[in-house]
Amino acid sequence: MLLVRRNRSPLIVLAVVLVALAGGIWLGGHPQNLPGGVRDVLVDDDRALRAELIETINDNFYRKVDDSTLEDASLKGIVESLGDDFSHYLTPKEASVFRDSVQGEFEGVGMNVEENRRGLAVLRVFDGSPAAGAGIKRDDLIVAVNGRSIAGVNSEVATSRIKGPSGTTVNLDVLDPRTARRRTVKVERRRITVPVADGRIVERGGVKLGLVELASFSNGAHGLLRKRVDAALTKGAQGLVLDLRGNGGGLLTEAVLVSSIFIEDGRIVSVRGRTRPERTENAVGDAIDGDVPVVVLVDGGSASASEIVTGALRDRGRGTIVGTRTFGKGLVQEVADLSNGGVLDLTVANYYLPGGKTIPTRKGLRPQVRAQDDPDTRRDEALPVALKTLRQAVR
Repeated sequence: MLLVRRNRSPLIVLAVVLVALAGGIWLGGHPQNLPGGVRDVLVDDDRALRAELIETINDNFYRKVDDSTLEDASLKGIVESLGDDFSHYLTPKEASVFRDSVQGEFEGVGMNVEENRRGLAVLRVFDGSPAAGAGIKRDDLIVAVNGRSIAGVNSEVATSRIKGPSGTTVNLDVLDPRTARRRTVKVERRRITVPVADGRIVERGGVKLGLVELASFSNGAHGLLRKRVDAALTKGAQGLVLDLRGNGGGLLTEAVLVSSIFIEDGRIVSVRGRTRPERTENAVGDAIDGDVPVVVLVDGGSASASEIVTGALRDRGRGTIVGTRTFGKGLVQEVADLSNGGVLDLTVANYYLPGGKTIPTRKGLRPQVRAQDDPDTRRDEALPVALKTLRQAVR
């Protein structure tokens, strides 16, 4: 009996090995079925596979490709697989150019833009800017920079290609979506001085109305806007139009502070994500008189922080929204520096307005009174509608 058992032992061991081997092969193709600890030990994410893929391309592809190009494409592909228009991977080179541009070392051509599948859509061209001098108009599409297509390139990278030292030039391929005509213009970069906030008094039916404009939600924007608001009220304005057209947003803190100019207390916006606890931002007080009627004028270029302010004033019953649908960006981005020098710009949460709803992505907020400007005319067709709406609200 003992002899028989000794003879069967190698067979049992062999059977166990074969079963383990078969199981290992199956689990190798299905790592999600491994226990957590075992998976961590036996499955080294996809680095080995990526290395194998890159090596095979280098050994066999008909022309030479740099390893860094393949690595960057792999990382971009991972982020693009999320299906989120606002999440991007910036290569080390792209990240470096972007950092330089936001540090104020570069100048531009004087326009606000937003990302478009064909390149960059022009939201606003500033008076007297090089872009205006080159005949670029609102709603034009910038489709190439210095002969290089920017279709599918994220807006941070695309705009950084347009920016550059003052006095240098850049060639922009401009597509007019109204006529489908494409042209190339040479534009000289300059240091652009654009007032973040501006204001004036207009009269309608013998009533003074204040028109205040905000170009961005950069640091300190709320203070500049408050000066314009106070000046209009001091001059006798009985109502205010807050013009946020073409304002692509900026800092969340500034959105809360700008809203606080008109809303004394209570909720302005909440931030909530899958791995982020809910955080509520409330008004900070010292608002203007709540009896002063407010109209918020918006368009498709009003995004992010502009939509937070617009939605807060609407939901809190503090303002009437006039214009066209806003851009539609109720998402929160966080920027993470990566070990290779690149940057991950990742969507991590949603904004929620006081009414409890987020801002519909790419659909935006619907105005209560529709008014649309025609970019092909010198007149501003939307502003008179906003002023008329405001005049009707003045007691």
